Amino acid sequence: MTKTPSYYAPHGGLPPQTDLLTGRAIFTTAYAVIPKGVMRDIVTSALPGWDKTRCWIIARPMSGFAETFSQYIMEVSAGGGSTSPEPDAQAEAVLFAVEGRFTLKLGAAEHAMAPGSYAFIPPGLSWSLSNSGPETARFHWIRKRYEPAPGLAVPEAFVVREQDVAPVTMPDTKGVWSTTRFVDPADLRHDMHVTIVNFEPGGVIPFAETHVMEHGLYVLEGKAVYRLNGDWVEVEAGDFMWLRAFCPQACYAGGPGRFRYLLYKDVNRHARLNVFGKD
Repeated sequence: MTKTPSYYAPHGGLPPQTDLLTGRAIFTTAYAVIPKGVMRDIVTSALPGWDKTRCWIIARPMSGFAETFSQYIMEVSAGGGSTSPEPDAQAEAVLFAVEGRFTLKLGAAEHAMAPGSYAFIPPGLSWSLSNSGPETARFHWIRKRYEPAPGLAVPEAFVVREQDVAPVTMPDTKGVWSTTRFVDPADLRHDMHVTIVNFEPGGVIPFAETHVMEHGLYVLEGKAVYRLNGDWVEVEAGDFMWLRAFCPQACYAGGPGRFRYLLYKDVNRHARLNVFGKD
């Protein structure tokens, strides 16, 4: 039997009044780190159309920073959910379940979602979500406005489990660095990739990646030291890193266990030339 993976998810609450205020949260012009200790009750949001639900909004489009996506950590209590979850008909989505169970309806098809379940939802598809079980369900909801391209159809919806997807080992790494890919990189219909990046203890990103893709990185498991612009930052399960385009990045996973994160990036489209609203 396949072992159910374990993923970190926030539960809210507040620290005691006796705690020191010093923390690891930082926001710069190149990157932001939102550590797990910041995800408390008082920073949650309620969303129109959702019942018995709250969320942590950990990324949203911001002019001059990361502009292509938003990312929520959703918390749906027993009996909660939505029959009209997405207000933007042009938005595509990825849902990744980390705790509890819920039912996702895509068109006429129903899917039982559990930790490790991954769903891609194309723009314009009617969908709904409900939690009919006794436990609270938590999942990531990544939203992006889909960018059509000439000659390419909109990709279809699908649901898969991480447990059923074999990670792809990165070249020349002897298996210490791999990526769990839910979409074929050669499928140009997709304009975003949401993957899981896996490091065994001692694994590294051996150069400072500097590229046009924006990133959201949510640490699912373990800890590491991450290079962000000119800084080395310690991160652990439950932390979120938000990187604007061209922010240099690298990683050292020192152990003792695996280090894994959920990664968003925008891909497969020309650079927009009217970003300042001029034709």
